[in-house]
Amino acid sequence: MKHVDEYRDAAAARACAEAIAAIVTRPWSIMEICGGQTHAIVRHGIDRMLPEGITLLHGPGCPVCVTPPGMIDAAIAMAERPEVIFCSFGDMLRVPGDNGSLFSARGRGADVRMVYSPLDALAIARENPEREVVFFAIGFETTAPATAMAVLQAAREGLGNFSLLVSHVLVPPAMDALLADPACDVHGFLAAGHVCTITGYRDYLPIAARHHIPIVVTGFEPLDLLQGLYLCIRQLEEGRAEVENQYDRLVRPEGNPAARAAVDRVFTVQAQDWRGMGPITQSGLGLSPEYARFDALGRFSEIAVGRERPGLCISGEVLRGARKPGDCPAFGKACTPEHPLGATMVSSEGACAAYYRYRRSPAQTGKAA
Repeated sequence: MKHVDEYRDAAAARACAEAIAAIVTRPWSIMEICGGQTHAIVRHGIDRMLPEGITLLHGPGCPVCVTPPGMIDAAIAMAERPEVIFCSFGDMLRVPGDNGSLFSARGRGADVRMVYSPLDALAIARENPEREVVFFAIGFETTAPATAMAVLQAAREGLGNFSLLVSHVLVPPAMDALLADPACDVHGFLAAGHVCTITGYRDYLPIAARHHIPIVVTGFEPLDLLQGLYLCIRQLEEGRAEVENQYDRLVRPEGNPAARAAVDRVFTVQAQDWRGMGPITQSGLGLSPEYARFDALGRFSEIAVGRERPGLCISGEVLRGARKPGDCPAFGKACTPEHPLGATMVSSEGACAAYYRYRRSPAQTGKAA
């Protein structure tokens, strides 16, 4: 297939859904680990094409959403320092922490700027040598290479006024943590194709073997998702637990060696807090000792990252696949994209934002059984 329209062909999608129905003999719950996949599922009604008994669960697939409130509060504290220019991707500006958002900090006078890449933040640092420029480095393995390249470039140029607030997270440990929960009802995973373009899929092999669960690397268009679901359900029906690659037009077993090498050079693996999931061992990236001078938390050592506090928002349960957006009493009422209570309503990849945009009526919100 060469063109996007081919991946959205209605007749081919129906045929794929019929092929799924032909092999299903019992109920299965399958979780996607990508907010882009979540939006495609809800937008195109993929879940409604499936036979009864197949449940799609929305996992922690949005890096903006899983960034813990304590990290956002630390970002606000840095942004409000008069010497700081704080740079962030656009979605992060409106994500609430426990003390507001970066957008509200900007309203109070903080110099908060939206950027499209860490290289934009580097340019701002060059243009403002008298200011401290902090970049909010968030994302899964997909965006970590760009952050690593920015650090390497800053080191080459000797930019002493550039630093990172790092909140990069790693997908496989989060999947492992979900499966270790006795309450977990996930039978199979659709792994995020864009993550695997960087990392490959070999890191998923031990998870599939340890938990005896199929994992299918999947793309983002309707036919990608239906094909990924077919492969996953076929494994379940046959009693197999393997890693398969539906997204082979872009993903290789080894991923992108150059990108992985840059990440390995700049970062070390460490424990990381996830919104709604708490600390997960070996699930985050921190700057290696060689590049620790670019760590904003080290540079502003008086600023600490706090712990998440309970509230009305159930985004943590949505991110774990335990509940659907429609289960939240605030959904579409006290919580809207204009006035979000949680990250899953803010982000363009958040599950609540997807349901609000495409299934806002009570009959469409996808309440959990």
